[in-house]
Amino acid sequence: MMQISNAMSWRRLGAHALVAVALLGGVAKAAMAADENSPVGVWKTIDDSTGKPKALVTISEKDGEYVGVITKGLGQNDDPERVCDKCTDARKGQKMLGMQIIRGIKKDGDEYSGGYILDPENGKDYKCKLTVIDGGKKLDVRGFIGISLIGRTQTWIREQ
Repeated sequence: MMQISNAMSWRRLGAHALVAVALLGGVAKAAMAADENSPVGVWKTIDDSTGKPKALVTISEKDGEYVGVITKGLGQNDDPERVCDKCTDARKGQKMLGMQIIRGIKKDGDEYSGGYILDPENGKDYKCKLTVIDGGKKLDVRGFIGISLIGRTQTWIREQ
């Protein structure tokens, strides 16, 4: 009689463990899906004229504001001493590595907007809108003057 009771207890324990694992798996899957829809992460930028990778930009979020920092130059841009000589604000002469190029972005529905992006090649700030696409694998980065119709979009690729 004692053996049957112990066997049933082990079965119940196993069933409870299985339910707990299933619940944790569901929570983890939901968290991963939420991350796929967020711009937070490391993104590979692509040069408009050559189509080649240009830099890695890390986007992070703090208190509802998203910012992007150049974390690595790629190809001919892989020079840790390279500076923004065309910048006209406090970033003039600053090293591009570690430079914040995206600032002030806030979540707005399915897109992220309301902030600015710096084009280090010409030193100009543009209004910016970010849209996560392709299941979180790509990020449309739209820089514009005034209204979104007057601007250009780059597609960045999420680093794995």
